[in-house]
Amino acid sequence: MDDSQSGMLQTVFISFYMIFAPVFGYLGDRYNRKFMMIFGIVIWIIAVILSTFCAPGHYYLFLLCRGIVGIGEASYSTVAPTIIGDLFVGAARTKVLMLFSIAVPVGSGLGFICGSTIALITDSWQWGVRFSPILGILCIIAMIFFLDEPARGANEGSQQPGDDATLWEDITYICSIPSYVLVTLSIIAAFFTIGTLSWWTPKFIRFAYTIAMKKDPTKAEVNYINLTFGIITCMSGLLGVTMGTLMARSWRDGKGLFKNCKTDNADVLVCAIGMLVSLPFFFAALMLAIINVNACIFIAILCMCWTWAINVDIVMSIVIPNRRATALAIQSLVSHLFGDASAPYITGMFSDWVRGNNESVYGHFYSLKTALYIPTFMIVISGSLYLATSFFITSDRKEALFLMNAVDPNAQNLPEDQSNLVRPESPDSTVFDNNDDDDDDIREIEFEPTDDDDGIPTIDSRRLSAGLDLLPPVISWRLEDEAFPISRSATNVNSSAIYQNLASLRDAESSSDEYESVGDSPRYWLPRA
Repeated sequence: MDDSQSGMLQTVFISFYMIFAPVFGYLGDRYNRKFMMIFGIVIWIIAVILSTFCAPGHYYLFLLCRGIVGIGEASYSTVAPTIIGDLFVGAARTKVLMLFSIAVPVGSGLGFICGSTIALITDSWQWGVRFSPILGILCIIAMIFFLDEPARGANEGSQQPGDDATLWEDITYICSIPSYVLVTLSIIAAFFTIGTLSWWTPKFIRFAYTIAMKKDPTKAEVNYINLTFGIITCMSGLLGVTMGTLMARSWRDGKGLFKNCKTDNADVLVCAIGMLVSLPFFFAALMLAIINVNACIFIAILCMCWTWAINVDIVMSIVIPNRRATALAIQSLVSHLFGDASAPYITGMFSDWVRGNNESVYGHFYSLKTALYIPTFMIVISGSLYLATSFFITSDRKEALFLMNAVDPNAQNLPEDQSNLVRPESPDSTVFDNNDDDDDDIREIEFEPTDDDDGIPTIDSRRLSAGLDLLPPVISWRLEDEAFPISRSATNVNSSAIYQNLASLRDAESSSDEYESVGDSPRYWLPRA
């Protein structure tokens, strides 16, 4: 196969993936996600095994199998993050998404390592591919016995019912979020670079090795090059995803090195810094390829992998739960279509055009080196778009919380598993309706503050415990017993304690001339003007 045909294998895989991703995304917002993931992995296993039996000369049959593999991957890659989003919230979600995202670079690296090793031992590339379906079978068994389908948005206090909106209405809503649009454009540029890098780097290194050593590499040396690149990809991906996620979380919470510069824009700023820092190292790898490319490639991939988990976390925070799978699917569609689906083919085609009829090793090396300047420029675009996202992400997160009628778990000084103790609801009236039945788990306190002579509400913040004074003056509050998203046993705070505090305050101050009741009800007391 020439460079164009080799690049077409990746292009077809990503093309099938991006076509079916919106289908699984739409279904993932409405039907059982566990069964969809199992179905997708079964298709993936069958396609991978069939591809190893394609005889020489059957290029298009092999191409078809490669595309069907993309269908299988589209099923679980679009809905799995939404299940994580419904199982965890706050900092716990960020950490789990980090572990999930590590699978991409680590799996890619292990593919190079294990595949190359098995192919070398068996002297057959087919057996180097056949080991991966075994892992897929183990995943299916684990999902059948250990994974339960979570309720959408329940862990975040979302009070939205199931949505029967059309796909077009979902797309209209998603595309109206500025942060989503900008992050998606950033991912397109990043995927263009990553797709080109993962596909062409091993071949580029082989050409550089041939020129440096003045001889063609043996089969063992080719496998060694692939093994080395796999180790670099695996280690840099593992460290990069971990570094980026922890850095973003620490910066957002104002901890560690970022204790004096806390910001809600930490996610997109870390992504922007990661892409821009990787630029000089990627460029240096092209310039120093004949000498030693490994160190530069390692640092470049490490910095670019800062964005993997953060991208998903951003989407989880700016899109309501019953449209997240669709949002991730659309993002996958456009980012792969204009990113890593087209990048290998465009790069290979440009390399063929630059090389012309020069089939020497020098011709292949310098034409591919010239073509790799295209993804270098895309790094600049990606970093710039991440910076632009910082102007919109805070307001978009607040809008998503408003639509969910939920409280931001990061916005209150409560432990992670107590962040949904108090959840706001729009008021229907300003009359107290407090059910004293101890058997009820949900009770409501509704109040309206009195005004002074200037019409300004007079509420003593000391009189409103549990953070109620941080919220709008007229609001209905639902207090839920044990409404904790991650660990019910980890908390010693409940609504009963809150009511006891309010009752003690009422009894202690009801006889004082400094306080007056709200309306005709003696249930709550406010300081006099």
